[in-house]
Amino acid sequence: MEQTAFDESERRAWAGRAEAYAASFAGLCAYPVPELLDAAGVREGVRVLDVGTGTGSVAAAACERGAKVAAVDAEPGMVVRAARTAPDADVRLATLPRLPFADGEFDAVVGNFVLNHVGRPREALRELRRVTRPGGRTAVTVWPVPATAGQALLGRAVQAAGVSRPAHLPALAPEEDFPRTEEGFAALLSEAGLTKVSCDTLVWDHLTTPQEWWSGPAAGVATIGQVVTSQSPVVIAEIRDHFESLCAEFVRPDGVLVLPHAALVAHGRA
Repeated sequence: MEQTAFDESERRAWAGRAEAYAASFAGLCAYPVPELLDAAGVREGVRVLDVGTGTGSVAAAACERGAKVAAVDAEPGMVVRAARTAPDADVRLATLPRLPFADGEFDAVVGNFVLNHVGRPREALRELRRVTRPGGRTAVTVWPVPATAGQALLGRAVQAAGVSRPAHLPALAPEEDFPRTEEGFAALLSEAGLTKVSCDTLVWDHLTTPQEWWSGPAAGVATIGQVVTSQSPVVIAEIRDHFESLCAEFVRPDGVLVLPHAALVAHGRA
């Protein structure tokens, strides 16, 4: 299937940024892993596929449970990194919405925040269901909208500097979007043909530092990083000034940045 403009933009945004992601946002994204694996019923002997493995945190955790793990990512650098993180997993390069696996090949399929990065989320979910055996579980996470205070911090700094999303970073097509709520996310899974669908909200405080949190966008990681790095040096400095000012709302006396976050965790049966 032809990649959308959104897909192509995502490929460019993540190219060569595996290490920068590992040093900034990867710890945040790893927090829901235990709940995601529980939702998918991942345990010893289960054949599990981790789609959009990134740095391999989900694959590694599944291996620790004794599962038989395969993992894929669309970015070659992530594949290399994930193979180091989860040496017992079969890690491959692959891009949604087409996966190189047979129908029903896995007992469980998981995708940690991968649906945020595809141009056709419904088609991607149908592909996850396709490679899940009948009766097996598919479990996925996305960020909710509206964003929590911690998740919105970097975006507030960008807005305070008067910066808007550049034209070369296309948003998801309106007809492909869905409500980023428990009800909206659950409906998306049902549309993809999954049954016994359930969705819950996981809430936590992510602990980091202002320096670590800024390092992600400064290196161009994710959409926020692409927005930041597409600006002039003067504007980037202004964004950082606003960021440092806004951090005062979340910094403890010991310098730790405490960022409230939430994720939607949904699962269903194939």
